[in-house]
Amino acid sequence: MLDYRARYIPVSKEDSDGHHTKNKSKDVNLRTEDDDDDDAYDVLFNSGETDPKMNQAHIHPMDVQMAIFHCSDNFLRQYMVTKLSLCQYALPLLVPDPFNQDIECPLWTFRQITKNWKFTDSLKGITSKSVPVSNAQTPMVSFFRLGSVSSSKSQLMNNLINERHSTFFHRDRPGSTKTRVLMDGVAEIAWYCPAGKANDAFTDCIAFCNLHGDALSNERQRQILIDKASVNVVLLPTLEKGDISMTIVSELLKIPKPLICLLSEDNSGAIELREGKYKIGLKDRSQSDVSEELKRILCKTLSAPVSWFCIEDMTKVSGIRVDEEDEDCQTGRNAALQVLEPLKGVALSNIKATYLPCQGKLWHDWCQKNKELYRLKENLEMEKSKIHQELKVIRLKQRGSEFSDLMQYFFTFLRSMPSNEKTYFLKWIGILLDELCTEELSEIHREYNKVWSEVLTLKKTRTEPDLLKIRQAALEAVSENLQSATIGFEHILREMGQIYEAHASLSKEKTLTNKMNISYLPELAADLMISGHPMELMDGDAAHVPLTWINSVLDEVTRKLNDPRIFVLSVLGIQSTGKSTMLNAMFGLQFAVSAGRCTRGAFMQLVRVSDEIKKENKFDYVLVVDTEGLRALELAGKTTVHHDNELATFVIGLGNMTLVNIFGENPAEMQDVLQIAVQAFMRMKKVKLHPSCVFVHQNVGDITAGEKNMEGKRRLQEKLDEMTLLAAKEEGESDECFSDVIAFDVQKDVKYFAQLWEGSPPMAPPNPGYSESVQELKNMILSKTKESAGMPLSTFKRSIHDLWNALLNENFVFSFKNTLEIAVYRKLEVQYGKWTWSLRSAMLTIENQFHNRIENEKLHKVDQKDLVAEMRTAREDVDAALKTYFDEDGDKDILVQWRGRFESRIVELHDELVKGVKRKLEDLIQQRLARKKLDDKTVVYEKTLFQMSKELALKLKDTKMNENELNEKFNTVWEGWVQDVTMDTPSIGDINIAEDLDSVLEESGYELSFVYSRQSCKTYLDITKGNYSEYVTLKKQHDLRTASQETQQHTQIQENNEETPPKRIDYGVLQGI
Repeated sequence: MLDYRARYIPVSKEDSDGHHTKNKSKDVNLRTEDDDDDDAYDVLFNSGETDPKMNQAHIHPMDVQMAIFHCSDNFLRQYMVTKLSLCQYALPLLVPDPFNQDIECPLWTFRQITKNWKFTDSLKGITSKSVPVSNAQTPMVSFFRLGSVSSSKSQLMNNLINERHSTFFHRDRPGSTKTRVLMDGVAEIAWYCPAGKANDAFTDCIAFCNLHGDALSNERQRQILIDKASVNVVLLPTLEKGDISMTIVSELLKIPKPLICLLSEDNSGAIELREGKYKIGLKDRSQSDVSEELKRILCKTLSAPVSWFCIEDMTKVSGIRVDEEDEDCQTGRNAALQVLEPLKGVALSNIKATYLPCQGKLWHDWCQKNKELYRLKENLEMEKSKIHQELKVIRLKQRGSEFSDLMQYFFTFLRSMPSNEKTYFLKWIGILLDELCTEELSEIHREYNKVWSEVLTLKKTRTEPDLLKIRQAALEAVSENLQSATIGFEHILREMGQIYEAHASLSKEKTLTNKMNISYLPELAADLMISGHPMELMDGDAAHVPLTWINSVLDEVTRKLNDPRIFVLSVLGIQSTGKSTMLNAMFGLQFAVSAGRCTRGAFMQLVRVSDEIKKENKFDYVLVVDTEGLRALELAGKTTVHHDNELATFVIGLGNMTLVNIFGENPAEMQDVLQIAVQAFMRMKKVKLHPSCVFVHQNVGDITAGEKNMEGKRRLQEKLDEMTLLAAKEEGESDECFSDVIAFDVQKDVKYFAQLWEGSPPMAPPNPGYSESVQELKNMILSKTKESAGMPLSTFKRSIHDLWNALLNENFVFSFKNTLEIAVYRKLEVQYGKWTWSLRSAMLTIENQFHNRIENEKLHKVDQKDLVAEMRTAREDVDAALKTYFDEDGDKDILVQWRGRFESRIVELHDELVKGVKRKLEDLIQQRLARKKLDDKTVVYEKTLFQMSKELALKLKDTKMNENELNEKFNTVWEGWVQDVTMDTPSIGDINIAEDLDSVLEESGYELSFVYSRQSCKTYLDITKGNYSEYVTLKKQHDLRTASQETQQHTQIQENNEETPPKRIDYGVLQGI
């Protein structure tokens, strides 16, 4: 939950008995209507004695915040300040100790905060910037007051930064009290971040610092702010010449820094006293007028060269304590710096290839080869053996890469550090990696935008095509550089997994010796996962699940937690629809969030269930699975469709419940993905899945959207049911509606969320309505979990293994957008089988005719154009049928995407048939000529044989030989003569029956993956001769030819001795074979 209104929840004091006090007036002060009207004055102005304790019944909200801050460790402080920043609240910069008044700068709490803004550059125009606030260099405007003034300094600052939101708490906010205990002396800081628009108050990022309380009483804080500020703003009452406040103002007037004095008892407008020194009266003037004058002066003074402020510079200020001086924090930081030391001076785009080599091209090649194992085409055993050998070679190359210095240091520190130091170490790794990447990534983004703009300009002008190609190539190079330059903590964990996989996969090879002990790696990862770190489940770059690594890590988690029961909650949605943001708000997680494709692949994170929830449910943890966005623009064409369908099926199949995240009210984008997932689940029968889903519509502002969209929900239900029924018919299943496959109640399982931000970023806070929606969704999920027993973690591990292997085996359906596309494509394949049969049948008739003419010596040469001419009629008929089908079929809008492909296939088949028949007829002519030549030479051969026999007889006349020896001598002479005679006769070519069978089945509309799986299992070898109908099981309705058509075909077969066209037999028919 993230609701900025939580600051205003009143916190009551406790009395001496430990009970919360309530502001109640005493009964003695109550009067009745019977009292004299003349007592009205007494009622209003003489209310009698009051209890002083009753005047302030609750604690000041900022005292509550600071009390929690003082009582927290550094990690909770950091988490707390990060959330305050997200709520667009000011953050503590200087904090006095409530007991000894020592001043502390909580630098550590700022480390995970990044500010984004757009500013106008005179050379580059509007430029975006993203910088960690801990080392952001910005101007800083400090506000403090001397003495007691009637105007609110904090409210005035709010008008400068964000008029719609109270960045600084002020006296008119709910819960404010006259007295504060812990806030006086605290200096808070906030940043104004422009959006690059005309109505921005300031053109660049500016830090505003507010010293709470009287600056006279907080001399050290006041002096620090004066020294660090670019502009000082002082609120003053009416002063006498000898006042100490006047002495401070005199000193401020002497220093060169700009100074603005706000006089609470002066009603004059803005006046420039001297260069850079101004005064503005506040008395009897509206806040908006004062704010406008103040903005104008600040813009003017900050446009000149001024000093810049950076929070990290606070470490150089003497007399204050910085929280990062803590020994454990320093140890963790030094270790992280040592780990990342080798990266200094290395181009960001080269870091992965140099220091994280196992997850690059080698891993991607391995994933590709591994997927090929499940999609073999021919010579199955030989091809499988070849791929296994290639996989082994890749793993050997991965294993050959010794631990880089980065990984060696990382493993060493992770194994040796105590718990607290390790937590700091891991935090610092992430912080330093972000700092390493931020600036260079911003430069790459700017370069990308520059080159892209050039490409767009060249496309519009169309005058320099060669230059356009050059700039497009440059754009692709920048894009690749951007991908390789993205590096984070998850990449180090991925490298750990690949190192383990490479060694573990070869550990059984007796010829290989393992020089490295990597058995401890899964335990390290398991400890990280148990402590709350996300673990990569699917590599987003390679789109693959490293099963060996995941299994080993989950085995260790199972062992350490005694195989806890878990409830798996996954999320799925289009790119940049707020999936990670929703999970972070719901469970307090820290998945990466921002515009664009932040999450890559899928990550899982364990969330411990509280004892209270555990009593009502049957599981110990919620395992949250966050996924990358679908329809990513980084992927293109069919790759996007296949990737999205595969990812969606995997994520929905894993989860006990999947949150289907939709931006807006229209679920059309997700309907297609869900249809493919349903059909994939039907085909993967061996994996017993029972998924459920909840639709979450984000960014819906209308509170009555649920009621208004009843018709839309009904149509959604009908569409999903219709597609499920169609898929069931295609796959021979009995399911009739969507909820038969994926549990879903359209009345209860559709939620509407308000927009995330209350205004326009970057200065907008989160919308409280969004947090309320998240809480309602969370309550609904928890109510549903009571009906689920979850699953043991060990069972979840097996589910990952079974589901991923099933996905690898299933390739066909993922290539389609939705179930309707699959049905239309299969119908098209049936039509294609008929068209190809028409061509084959016509060509077979032509071949027989030419064959007879050759045998009758009426044809001595075959010309290809003659065959083409003979085929013209059949070809034109097929082309006409194809055109009619694609133009007039009811699904022509879907068919159009395959038209070009099938037209090309018809052309290729026609050409292959013509060339094949020409080759066979030419061979026949050669055989006829050879036979005629042989007949013509018969007499010559007889004379030659007679002469050779005579010569052999004379040669052996005086030699005594038995019958066998004579036969041997004769056979030698005979074989030599036969060889000479048949030398010019063409040999008979090899016939590959298996290859021809595959080609015929593919052309008949069968999925090759199914054909190959049937071949590999070899159950067809058990079929005995006889009635083959026993081996055929009809599992769904399909088109059958009429009896008259079959009789006519049977007669044609007997007459022409030709093949029959392939019948349309469903894929389920062969499952009995």
